[in-house]
Amino acid sequence: MRRAIGGNTGRAHLSAMIESSLRQPAAPILTRIQDYAGSVALVALSTLIGLWVAPRWGTDAVDMIYLPAVLAAAALWGLGPALLSGVGAALAYNFFFTEPVHTFRMSRVDDVVTVIVLLSVALVTSNLAAAIRDQARLAAAHAARNATIAGFAHHLLSCSSEEEIARSACAELNRLFHCNAMLVAGIPAPDIIAAIPPGNRLTPSDIAAAALTLESGERAGRGTSRSQPAEWQFHAVGANGSVLAAAGLARDDGTLPVSQDDLPLLTNLLDQLALALERARLDRQTRDFAAVRERDRVRAVLLSSIGQDIRPLLDDIGGAVRALKRGGLGDKGLLSTIGGNTQKLERYVSNLVDLGPVSDQEPIEVGGVVIDLFQRTVSKDGREVHLTPKEYSVLAELAKHPGRVLTHAHLLRTAWGPAQENQTEYLRVAVRGLRQKLERNPARPEIIINEPAVGYRLVSG
Repeated sequence: MRRAIGGNTGRAHLSAMIESSLRQPAAPILTRIQDYAGSVALVALSTLIGLWVAPRWGTDAVDMIYLPAVLAAAALWGLGPALLSGVGAALAYNFFFTEPVHTFRMSRVDDVVTVIVLLSVALVTSNLAAAIRDQARLAAAHAARNATIAGFAHHLLSCSSEEEIARSACAELNRLFHCNAMLVAGIPAPDIIAAIPPGNRLTPSDIAAAALTLESGERAGRGTSRSQPAEWQFHAVGANGSVLAAAGLARDDGTLPVSQDDLPLLTNLLDQLALALERARLDRQTRDFAAVRERDRVRAVLLSSIGQDIRPLLDDIGGAVRALKRGGLGDKGLLSTIGGNTQKLERYVSNLVDLGPVSDQEPIEVGGVVIDLFQRTVSKDGREVHLTPKEYSVLAELAKHPGRVLTHAHLLRTAWGPAQENQTEYLRVAVRGLRQKLERNPARPEIIINEPAVGYRLVSG
């Protein structure tokens, strides 16, 4: 596994931003000393003002001079400097302005109350200011999270294909969380759609964890209760109740790629990824449908041309052969061969003309299950059934040849490609899933029948 960008143990960029907004940062010692010095300076300034005011107007209003200093220290520097300011103000007021002067003794109840009020103001104001700062940091954290989600969605919107979306999503997850990222899809053998950094591979434990997430939609892999030996942690990417893919995250040093605090953000990002993948798939289906319509139109034109141009020529050939036979002209064996082949060609042309686009649009109904190959939908007892891409590929191939036994190799080659035509277990998993979703009693299948050691067939309606 390659080294993730930003270091092995670095926290996610956005996580650091949010945490720094939600928590009071540990200020350098010099800064804290400056805060406390500022609170002392405010008290000293207030004392100087009081010493100037007292000889002229008396000491009754001097206590109010210290109040702005306490409030300013609480609002600017927090609880510690505020308490220091409150204590300093109380001591200075007691030392310089209460009888007996230049001592810390107090002979009047009013002076005791004034000292207590100054300390109370420091405590209450500092707590209030801290609460306001926490709310401001929380608002900044939410704004940062929303901005990250919006930026992530913007990157995905600029992609047109599923492959581009997968690559862009992995690059963004790698940048935000400072870890390796990949996107996988496919059951029972997940395939890597995109990976950042490129070249990452999955161990058997990772493949098992990815397959578990794709099948169940639950988080699996490192740091979860399922598939602990895996190096990667997989999260489902789903839309409309179905799992489209699984996002894998991992660090080179084996630590957890996503903390509990970052999970809500990751969930929101994966929701945006699911919407983008669903949009791309709908666009692809729309293009495929348009291509099918165009193909059907061209085929209809060709079939019409065959019916109009070739059939009359075959009729002329057949008529000429019959005329030669009646007149006793030519080699009878050769005329019979020409006549027989002409009739075969006429039957072939008739069959081709009869195979119009409408025949592909007719749904196939078997045991309450309706398979519409033209609309690419499957329903059971009137309710649509969701199938995985591989399950649909197997069912569609069986539906194209109802009643006919299709070999394991044929079905694997059609659904998985020529390289997988010996992986019979893939086919068994897909057929098991089809029976669970379509059969009334999967233990006694009546729709998809197994022909031992040969293949499967779909019961013809």
